[in-house]
Amino acid sequence: MGSTTGGSFWRRLGRVTASAAGATALAVVVASCGPAGQPEQGAPEPRESSAAPQEQTQAASPAVTPPEVDEGWPRWGFTHTGISANNITQEFEQDVAGSLARTPMLQNQHIMGFGALNPEPYPGRYFWEDLDSRMNLMRLSKGTPIITLCCAPDWMKGGPEGPTEDSAWAEHLEDAPYPEHFDDFAKLSAAVAARYKDVKYFMVWNEFKGFWKDHSKPADYKGYTEMYNKVYDAVKAVRPDAEIGGPYIGFDSNRTGDSELRGDWGVVNQNVLDAFNYWFDNKKGADFIVVDGASVTDAHELLPDEFGALTKFSAVTEWLRKKTDMPVWWSEWYFVPEDGTKWAEPKRLAVQAASMMEFARSGAATALYWNPQAKEGACPACLWAPRTGDETGTGRLVSGFAKWFPAGAQIEDVASSDPAVRVLAQPEQLLLVNTTDGEVTTTVDGKEFTLKAYEIKWSGR
Repeated sequence: MGSTTGGSFWRRLGRVTASAAGATALAVVVASCGPAGQPEQGAPEPRESSAAPQEQTQAASPAVTPPEVDEGWPRWGFTHTGISANNITQEFEQDVAGSLARTPMLQNQHIMGFGALNPEPYPGRYFWEDLDSRMNLMRLSKGTPIITLCCAPDWMKGGPEGPTEDSAWAEHLEDAPYPEHFDDFAKLSAAVAARYKDVKYFMVWNEFKGFWKDHSKPADYKGYTEMYNKVYDAVKAVRPDAEIGGPYIGFDSNRTGDSELRGDWGVVNQNVLDAFNYWFDNKKGADFIVVDGASVTDAHELLPDEFGALTKFSAVTEWLRKKTDMPVWWSEWYFVPEDGTKWAEPKRLAVQAASMMEFARSGAATALYWNPQAKEGACPACLWAPRTGDETGTGRLVSGFAKWFPAGAQIEDVASSDPAVRVLAQPEQLLLVNTTDGEVTTTVDGKEFTLKAYEIKWSGR
C-alpha cells in the first residue's frame, strides 16, 4: 500500500535496497501487539452454555449474486513484500511453501521494490533473479500467481542508468515514469509477461504512485490512463491470454465531503471517483477492476467504530459492481489506524475477520492481504512465524477463508440472536466473530454458541 491510503507507505513497503552484497530486504512490521488469540481452523463443535440467548437478532447476511470468475477461483491471497520465505533459507522456504500448499491461494509480487531489485537497470538489459526467486516460491507453494507491474527503473523517471542506489529506493521508488518513457515501461511490462507465461493476471501500477502526490487536488488520471493503455496494448500483444486490471487506486475517505459514495463510515474523496471514472471511460480494455483502501478516514478515524467502519468495503464494492460486471479485486485493504493505535491480537484478528466477511458478502472477487513479513521478532500480523515458519493466527484466518469462502461460494442468510456476533455462512460451514470485549452467548443456525472476547469460531453445519 502506498502513502496515499490508510497511512505511511514506508511502514509497509519492506523495500529492497541495492548494496554491494546484492539483495538486502528491510521489512517493516505492521503495528500490533498482545497474545495470540486465534483458534485453530476447522469445524469445532459449539461450546455448551446454559446462558439464555439474547432477544435481539443480528440481520442475516444478504445473499449476493457472485461475479463471474474462473472456476475454482480462491478469492483470497496475499502480496509478497520486502521479506518472504525465499529470503531466509532453502529449508525455511520449503517448510513455508509446504504449509501454503495445503490451502492454495492467490500470491502477488511487484516487479520492482517489495522484495525485487530493479528489473531493467539499463535499457534492454534485464535482471530477473529476484522475480524468478519469488515466482519459484509461488510455484512451490501451489499459488495462483499475480504480478503487479510496478514500479519503474530509475532511468525511466529522471534517474541514472544502473542498479538502484540506496537513497533512490527511499526517495524515488514511488515516482512514476516520465511520459516520454511510458513506451519503455510498457515494453518492460511485455517482457515480464513474456517471461512468466504461467502468470495469467497482471495489475497495472500501484495506487497512482507518482500520479497523485497531493490528495486534496485531482490526480493525474490522464497520465495514468495513457500509461495504462500502452501497457495494456503491449502485454496483450505478446500474451493475448493475459488478463489485465486497473486502475489500482486507493479509495480514500474523509469524515465529510460532497462525494456520492458515502455512509456512516465517511465519504470517499471525490478526486478518487473522478480518477476512477476517467480511467474507466478511457481505458483500452480491462479484464477486472482493481482498487484498495482502508476503513479508517484520512484523519485515522473509525466511524462509527472499528467494526462499523468496515461496511465501507462493501459500499465501495457495491458501487463498483453497479458500474460494471467485471470482477472487483481488492489489491490491499487496511483496518487499523496508523497513528500509533495498538490492539491486542484477538481484537486485531476479529476486526480482520469481520472485514473479510464484508468482501464475501458484497461479492468482491479477490482480496489480497498485504503480508508484512519479517525475518525475526514478534510479527502476529505476518502469515507465518518469522523464526519457525509456522502458520500464525493471521495465516490460519486467511487460509480458512480461502478454504471455505472462495469466489462463487453460496453465501446463505443466517442470523445471530445477539447482534454483537457477526456470522458468515455457506452450506457446510459457519464463521462467527464476537465484536465485543466480553463473553457473549448467542444462537445461530439453531445452535447455541458462547464466544470469549473477540473470539473467532468456525463451526460445521
